[in-house]
Formats: sequence, structure tokens, C-alpha cells
Amino acid sequence: MTRFQALMAEQGADKQIVVSLRECSLDDLPAGDVLVRVEYSGINYKDALAVSGKGKILRSLPMIPGVDLAGEVVQSEHPGYRPGDRVVLTGWGVGERHSGGFAGYARFRGEWLVPLPAGLDARSAMALGTAGLTAMLCVDALEQHGLTPDSGMVVVTGATGGVGSVAVALLARLGYQVAAVSGKLAEQGAYLTSLGAGTLIDRAELALPARPLESESYAGAIDTAGGEVLAGLLPRMRYGGTVAACGLAAGHALNTTVMPFILRGVTLAGVDSVMCPLARRQAAWQRLAELMPRPLLDSLTHEVDLAGVAAVCEQMMVGRTHGRHVVRLGASAAG
Repeated sequence: MTRFQALMAEQGADKQIVVSLRECSLDDLPAGDVLVRVEYSGINYKDALAVSGKGKILRSLPMIPGVDLAGEVVQSEHPGYRPGDRVVLTGWGVGERHSGGFAGYARFRGEWLVPLPAGLDARSAMALGTAGLTAMLCVDALEQHGLTPDSGMVVVTGATGGVGSVAVALLARLGYQVAAVSGKLAEQGAYLTSLGAGTLIDRAELALPARPLESESYAGAIDTAGGEVLAGLLPRMRYGGTVAACGLAAGHALNTTVMPFILRGVTLAGVDSVMCPLARRQAAWQRLAELMPRPLLDSLTHEVDLAGVAAVCEQMMVGRTHGRHVVRLGASAAG
């Protein structure tokens, strides 16, 4: 029987979530029509909330966390996949309602999978992961609302995080003028510049109370923060500008006015990657494969094994990480 290592989340005696390394078998996996040997997973903010127990992410216990994975199909009853196919998975409630990627093997419904695009291996795919997919969908949303490199400066909030880092790099590769917003410029300013940011802005500047309309500064924006940061961003958008909103690291409440929308024609476009339709996913992954070269991905990526996941999650919860973290799993599976 195939045995493999997994990071298992269970309810402790005090009703707190306890996460530990376990040896599992295929019988421990949920139902599904495709079995994948996981080679890499990735650590997202949602994973940090789940593993640290500081967010109500896991809907049932016991469960294997991990919202992302990439690997090789080893068994399939789905007509779209056969053994040997390379696949990537993000979203669909995996790592929340369905055991996920922090394990040597995983079993899913085939319609949740995306074929791994040419030009990406499993590690590169997880260097992107949910963060990269979300960033690409945000760029797509801005372009669909008419943004071009000639439109003016594009601002990215939470720029040292996973979504923000990939967004800065993508926009720079596409020829945009990029302003990066972060509360960690003293430590990570050089990192953001290396990704292509031409302007660095302290997060505190956007978090200050703003008038209903401020000077028109940005043609487009990708906001991962929400809260007071998004509230400070909207009055600073140029006429006809678009904000692609995808996160709430600074809070879920939005205290603003209608002025940017009715006087400047600003668009607030929501971006979700969890339930994103398959065709849009495939198109976004193909663009990522074309736009993000391996050296650039390596420059923003850190690698750990399963034993290192919990420590990274704790650091992420207190804002002490930057870029992307991938989890190496291929070596943990043993027949």
C-alpha cells in the first residue's frame, strides 16, 4: 500500500486546531476521480490562516490543508486525464472544504484541474500558484477595462506579498509604469525595485484619511489590502481608472464615498480566483507561462519541505515574509 507524508490538521483537546506531520495512505484521501502525485505545493495567506489556526478556513476536521498543488496524474477515471499528465490545481474549496496539497498524494474531481502549460514545471507553477493566478486575473481585468501601458501609472498595494510581487513583475514585463505600495520599504524596497517597480510608496500614505477626491495619480490599481488602503486609493484614481480588488489584508470594511465613481467614472472590479471558470483559468495560466521566465520566478521564490510549512505560516501571519514560498513534496511519497 502506498504510504506518504502529509500535514494533517485536527481538533485538539482545547478545540484549537493542531497541525502535525502524519504518515498517510490513499485510504485517507477524500473521494475523487483523479489521483495526483504531488510534487510541489505553495503557501498562501489563506494557508497561513489555516495552519496557524488564526482563521476559520478549514470547514471540517481532520483535513489536509494546502489550497495549491502541481504534480502528475497517477490514476484517473476522468475522460480528460490519464496517468502521466501534468496538472496544476488552485481554488474550488481545496484546502478549505476538501483535503489539499500539503501531502505526497491528493485526490480530486477532474474538472478542478488545469493541464500544466508548456513552459512551466511543477515548481514554477507553484511559485505562481493562487497568488500568480490572482495577479494575472487582476491584470486581465484592468486590460478589459481599457488600461494600456500608455494610460499612466499603475499602483499595486501589498506589493511584497505573493499576489503583489507577481503583479508588480507582470505589469513591469508588460511595459507598465508600476508604483509599489508596502509597509516594509526599508527592508524590501530593493526587492520591489528588482521586480520592476519604478516608484515606491509607503503604505501609511494611502492609509491616511482621504478627501472624497484627491489628486488624480493612478490610471489603474491592483489592491490586495482592502480596508483603509483601498479607501485611500479610490480618491486618487484618474478619470476612467480601474481598481482590481482581490484581497482584504487590511480589513474587509470599506469606508468611502461615491465621488470617484460618479465624478471620475472609476471602476471597482472584484477579482476571484477560487471559483473562476475553467476557460479563464486556462487562458490566465497560459499568459503566466509566457510572461514569467524561470529566473524571475526564482528571484521571488523560497523553498521549504513539509516540516517547514508551519514556521513559514507563522511568519506570514505577522508580516515577516515576502514573495512566494513553495513546498517540496515529490521526495515525500514512497511506495
